[in-house]
Amino acid sequence: MTGTTTIPTLPLPSGERVPVLGQGTWRMAEDPRRRADEIAALRAGLDLGLRLIDTAEMYADGAAEELVAEATQGRRDEVFLVSKVLPGNASRQGVLRACERSLRRLRTDRLDLYLLHWRGQTPLAETLGAFEELRRAGLIRHWGVSNFDTADMGELAALSGGGAVATNQVLYNLTRRGIEYDLLPWCWERGVPVMAYSPVEQGRLLGHRVLAGIAREHGATPAQVALAWVLRQPGVMTIPKAGTAAHVRENRAALDLRLTDADLAALDRAFAGPTRPVPLEVL
Repeated sequence: MTGTTTIPTLPLPSGERVPVLGQGTWRMAEDPRRRADEIAALRAGLDLGLRLIDTAEMYADGAAEELVAEATQGRRDEVFLVSKVLPGNASRQGVLRACERSLRRLRTDRLDLYLLHWRGQTPLAETLGAFEELRRAGLIRHWGVSNFDTADMGELAALSGGGAVATNQVLYNLTRRGIEYDLLPWCWERGVPVMAYSPVEQGRLLGHRVLAGIAREHGATPAQVALAWVLRQPGVMTIPKAGTAAHVRENRAALDLRLTDADLAALDRAFAGPTRPVPLEVL
């Protein structure tokens, strides 16, 4: 399959639109032998229109941000750049300092989206206040959260200014469907897009016979089927990691794959959705 479709976009609550398919960087910059391939992959993704790039201060202790800086050198204005602050840095001063460090490593003057990586001990109101301070200063354009369950989102929404949350980045794939019961509907009702990480379960689900069978019928790969399944959901974008340019092209081509009702029914039988609330899963 070749990537021929225009990349669909999804509106943030602000109205700004971002691609539904982006590029993740978790586990990048951990092996110097892979560095050239990883940089080439990110650049190939930009060439293909995958301009949403997600990283975090945690990834490779900041080295992933430095790798993203190298990959996007001279192309910063093409990129919708996302990074994340650790909960241990989520105090007012901690957020401000962490953001400055991330900006320095990323060699940029602003982040397009800054996320709290997961909840810690700092009150959400304090973290939110720091995000708003960064936004007013022009150092970030939007803020959001990651790994927040429905109750966390409700608590956030009740805070002054909490309705400005731009996204919730959570684990979502065929084997991790718990968010469909309550979190995904909650986000839909409020116009908060979900950013799905690990959409192919870090490769662990790709040997499943049902996925393989559907892939054969479409002349696709199991990874493309898994990505197409995630992307079929309204209000969902996803950020698969690809360590090579060939892998990026494979991900991009998943946008051309149209799963049939029979395909979706077979996947529902093989990977059942939730019938009751499920605690938010994380990797």
